Amino acid sequence: MPRKKKEEVEEIQTETNEAEVMADDASVEVEATAAAGEDTDANADKKAASSEEISENTASESGEGSSLVGSIFETVSSVVGGVADAVVGGVSSVVSAVTDSSPETDDKAKAQRKRAEKIGIIASDKMTKTVTVRVDRVVKHQVYRKYIKRKKKFMAHDELGSAIGDKVRIVETRPLSAKKRWRVVEIIQKAEK
Repeated sequence: MPRKKKEEVEEIQTETNEAEVMADDASVEVEATAAAGEDTDANADKKAASSEEISENTASESGEGSSLVGSIFETVSSVVGGVADAVVGGVSSVVSAVTDSSPETDDKAKAQRKRAEKIGIIASDKMTKTVTVRVDRVVKHQVYRKYIKRKKKFMAHDELGSAIGDKVRIVETRPLSAKKRWRVVEIIQKAEK
């Protein structure tokens, strides 16, 4: 018999602890709804309703263990839902205030994005709407500290009709073919003939 009484006492203690947790959760819910901007009358009604639920749960602790667990689960899920709604509302308002993003600003950002540019001389124009541009650059040798000329050829899409020897500006673009990732933007200087 003493064991049975000890188990009953432990059950009552755990149920009391659960009721206290529900009371804490109800107060968190009221604070979350207050932060979300709801009326204080609605907060008072929710607080009164949650305190009534807690008192009903503690009154029915003696015989209905499964209904108590169900009501605790419902209360906790409603509190979590309220807190989640408040957090989502707060985060979305902060994000919109900080970023101030609109479709027009996104288009402007894409237009302002800087693409790589190179200036070179056309080495070949034998292909249709494609030219080979040779870009020369000077780099310092790491060991000998001597300046060395480096040359690289780029395939570029040409709608302007440039010829061999023209000095052109090319800009990177999406892949147009297997080797073509550049396009001619402007002819800086025509070749002498």
